[in-house]
Amino acid sequence: MFSSLRLFHILPCPQRDHCSRIRCVFSHESNLPSEQSLDIPYEKPAELDRKASDSPPARAPDAAVIPAKRPIASAGIRRSAAPSSTSSQNGEPPRKLQKLGPTQRPLAVPTASHTTTGVPLLKVNAAQSQVAVPVRQAMLKTIFDHYSVLYELILPAYPTLASEHALRQEEDVYKVSTKFTYRNAVITTVASLKRRPVPDGISHPSVGTERDIAEREEARKSLQALRLSRSPLQSLVLSVEDMQKWGYIVAAPEAPGGTEPAIEGKIAKCERCVQYFQVKRREEAGECVHHWGRPYTKMIEGQRSRIYSCCSSPAGDGGGCVTGTHVFYESDAETLHARHAFTPTRSPTDSDTALDVVALDCEMVYTTGGFRCARVSVVDGAGKEIFDELVRMDDGVEVIDYNTRFSGITEEAHAKAVLPLAAIRASLDSFINSETIIIGHGLENDVKTLRMIHHRCVDTAILFPHRAGAPYRRSLRDLVREHLGKIIQTGGGTTGHSSVEDSVATLDLVRWFILNQSKISRTPATPAPSALKSHTTATVT
Repeated sequence: MFSSLRLFHILPCPQRDHCSRIRCVFSHESNLPSEQSLDIPYEKPAELDRKASDSPPARAPDAAVIPAKRPIASAGIRRSAAPSSTSSQNGEPPRKLQKLGPTQRPLAVPTASHTTTGVPLLKVNAAQSQVAVPVRQAMLKTIFDHYSVLYELILPAYPTLASEHALRQEEDVYKVSTKFTYRNAVITTVASLKRRPVPDGISHPSVGTERDIAEREEARKSLQALRLSRSPLQSLVLSVEDMQKWGYIVAAPEAPGGTEPAIEGKIAKCERCVQYFQVKRREEAGECVHHWGRPYTKMIEGQRSRIYSCCSSPAGDGGGCVTGTHVFYESDAETLHARHAFTPTRSPTDSDTALDVVALDCEMVYTTGGFRCARVSVVDGAGKEIFDELVRMDDGVEVIDYNTRFSGITEEAHAKAVLPLAAIRASLDSFINSETIIIGHGLENDVKTLRMIHHRCVDTAILFPHRAGAPYRRSLRDLVREHLGKIIQTGGGTTGHSSVEDSVATLDLVRWFILNQSKISRTPATPAPSALKSHTTATVT
């Protein structure tokens, strides 16, 4: 056995005299001190003191007072608001503090500026981007470099295009990628950029991000799959009353037509400078200083101002920005009938070859016989070109101005024209009869110059009304850019418009309208009386 450490030798044995242990660890001495009780005085709460007797129990004068609770320092506790007075008075604990602010982080939305070299600079909150921002910036530069190579032919006209498309492309890749797939997705995008053909114009199919091209291709397939027929167009055909309101000639004058093809040597009012002049041939015509653009309203320094679209000069100041020849325009039915007779489209026959739907566009020139048709283009309901011919002027009619800026017709090209207007009309009769639906933009101008009386017309200038109402009309170029995502009429002052391109564009606009008409709220536009005399598209911004 181990020896005792005598740790309990001061404690009395619990069994005292009855202990049978030989060596008890407790003490058996009789002079040990008796047990003492432990008395710890304390301070009672205020409520208990009020219920107690007036004379508190005696307490040793030198007794230490132990508080019921230790005070808690509140200096380190942050509170969003002071506790309400009601809670304090009732003795209730303060209500649970609520966490303020958004419950989740916002998405990483990039913004960009550009460096001096044109590379877009990505500005993203690093904490909100799942891919490291330096990695994204490096990938953005790679995409930009490949867009710059792809757009080398069009960047002089659109210097920020590569930067804008690179930024959008990187954002599209980031949205559909994770931090593990982001790099490979960028590499795939760069490979597709390398495979694209180099665009030569802003409307080329290669221009845009991958998403832009996919959306355009899907829309193109939907449009091409829709072959227009008469049934879906019946509700879009203008009534005779609407045609009259919009300047169409719905009946041929009773007087004999073609009695005065030209007015060479007579006095007319110039369509450009609004001065009277003597009508002469081009080589003898007087000089006309004018603005080739149209006046429109623009906010300048907080004020509405009318300026010309061609040179931004204030309207009403006189003068002009270009020099040309004096020309004139006629719109009266009897006068036009005297230059060349109006005739209605033929009636259907048993073995008819006429089409249900065609889209038509004409290009015009100024002559000694007024505004005359110089080119006619027609496509069928599927957009296939079926007719495109230059028109030779009638005998006695001389061209004053080929209007190349808009018509695209030059003197050299028009010299090859063989068929006069009467022969052109005979050719059109092979696929147009009185039941054929003709689609066009500002179609009243086309049927006037063709001297055609036709009552089955769909006009996209009326189908898509201007927000300012009649007599204003939206241009075909703007409608195609907005609804079809394409740019047309990019020839400028040397090549002008293409009547074939415009015919297809009007047909595609009607296709788009039919596919999306459930989403469009059309408001009937009522033309003002001045619209009946307008022969060109008025534009307002």
